[in-house]
Amino acid sequence: MSDLHAINDAINKRAGRKLLPSIATSLSLMAIVWALLKYFPTGFAALVALALVLAIKELAIAFSATDTYVSKRSLMASSVGLSAGAWYGGIRGLAIGLGIALCLMLIGLLRKGPQGFVKSASASVFSLVYLPFLAGFLILLARPHNGLQQIMVFVILVASNDTFAYVTGVLIGKHPMAPKLSPKKTWEGLAGSIIFTIALGYITFDGILKLNPLVGAAVGLLIVVTATTGDLIESAIKRDFAIKDMGKLLPGHGGVLDRLDSIVLSAPALWMVLELVKHFS
Repeated sequence: MSDLHAINDAINKRAGRKLLPSIATSLSLMAIVWALLKYFPTGFAALVALALVLAIKELAIAFSATDTYVSKRSLMASSVGLSAGAWYGGIRGLAIGLGIALCLMLIGLLRKGPQGFVKSASASVFSLVYLPFLAGFLILLARPHNGLQQIMVFVILVASNDTFAYVTGVLIGKHPMAPKLSPKKTWEGLAGSIIFTIALGYITFDGILKLNPLVGAAVGLLIVVTATTGDLIESAIKRDFAIKDMGKLLPGHGGVLDRLDSIVLSAPALWMVLELVKHFS
């Protein structure tokens, strides 16, 4: 037993996070997502809205530590509004919701006066687009008759990128990919995620979505790019704020935003590809 603890501690030290709690959290979230999409799809949209509200809270706290004001309540309300707009109105609902929320938020900032207005407005617009708008595409993926299948493919590909980059990096990673942003990420880890995510893209598009598997392989590569870039963006945010994790809600992952980082860029990418396939098929 002590040997197992020693191995686990060595892996945690090399990877920069706790392995077993991370796996348990991921599997639990996947089970919840599957159950909601299978039996209560609207609940999935509500779950995404809740996650966004919690992530906005984390981001607003981080901004406040740098003396940057953002209206936490307005951003939380906007997260719920954009999620509802995406679920009930599709891409038009999401776009209209963004426009309305943006206008109301800028008008609301006028109450604070001109001092720091541009700084607060920039942070507010960034928060609004980065979280509720981009994550709204995750809800769009869940809307069609095959929403469960589309979300499952999405989850598999994003999880594949994270998992195989993690495993390959721990086993053979030697060359840092972005040492100033994320010292634990390696080129070897990226190569592992590319190989396995392309393969899973091929398999899932053929077996789950019944679409051209070559398109799936290309999507696998695209998800590697978007998920990895999304993770690096969040790493840049945390380093700019001089914090390790955005929160402590999810064991092994940190905060909710630490779990959404690879999703916010990947969801629009997969949605776009599926829309193009639908349009040209």
